[in-house]
Amino acid sequence: MSRVAVVTGAARGIGAATVAALAAAGWQVVAVDACTDDPALPYPLASRSQLDAVVAAAGEQAVAHVADVRDVDGLAAAVALAEERFGGLDAAVAVAGVIAGGVPQPDVPLAQERAVVDVNLTGTLNLARVAVPALLRRPAPRSGRFLAVASAAATRGLPLLAAYCAAKAGVAAAIRALAVELGPTGVTANAVSPGSTDTDILAESARLYALPDATPFAAQQPIGRLLDPGEVAAVLAFLASPAASGTTGAVVPVDGGLAL
Repeated sequence: MSRVAVVTGAARGIGAATVAALAAAGWQVVAVDACTDDPALPYPLASRSQLDAVVAAAGEQAVAHVADVRDVDGLAAAVALAEERFGGLDAAVAVAGVIAGGVPQPDVPLAQERAVVDVNLTGTLNLARVAVPALLRRPAPRSGRFLAVASAAATRGLPLLAAYCAAKAGVAAAIRALAVELGPTGVTANAVSPGSTDTDILAESARLYALPDATPFAAQQPIGRLLDPGEVAAVLAFLASPAASGTTGAVVPVDGGLAL
């Protein structure tokens, strides 16, 4: 029987790569994205055509679902789709994220700050709220997975990005708490902590720092290059697999050594 996952932020970047990695490993996937711009944020978010392209590339094992992670009902509908279409839920992967800042924290527009915290942190908690009960509906012995994307920003202070750092630190803390709560249920909770990864968020980070592009961020990482989203997705796919049964409460660096 194929394992079933819900992935948020699935239309591009790490989310899209995670859908591809799970589908390649035989998973059935509900790929979730808001597919609309946010008027509070000064850069374009993913589109429905991008989400559709990700699902088409994954083949019949994937289905698209449009929902904003700030909308609990929309996420609940994604979980219900996974259970109705594919027969249950074995993993939920909270990837959806946005960034804003570029000025000292008191000067960040309140709507931007709220969007950063609500999408990155509250969106992760919202997914847990609707997905964890579904993971526990699988009969014992379970091997459910709740996964999230934190960031090197969770532990490293990044100037002019206070809300983003706070939100990602919250994701890491939430994962540790969930791991303890879920204890011996067979459902684990883990996160990855990416470094500078070649995504639209990194491109927007470059703009916020008045850089011509994201290339200069590579010099901060000992490996001397930006990460590819597929490298982060590969670790998420491992954490979703039965081979990661002994790992819970971990925040795994996939950062090219940025945190060293």
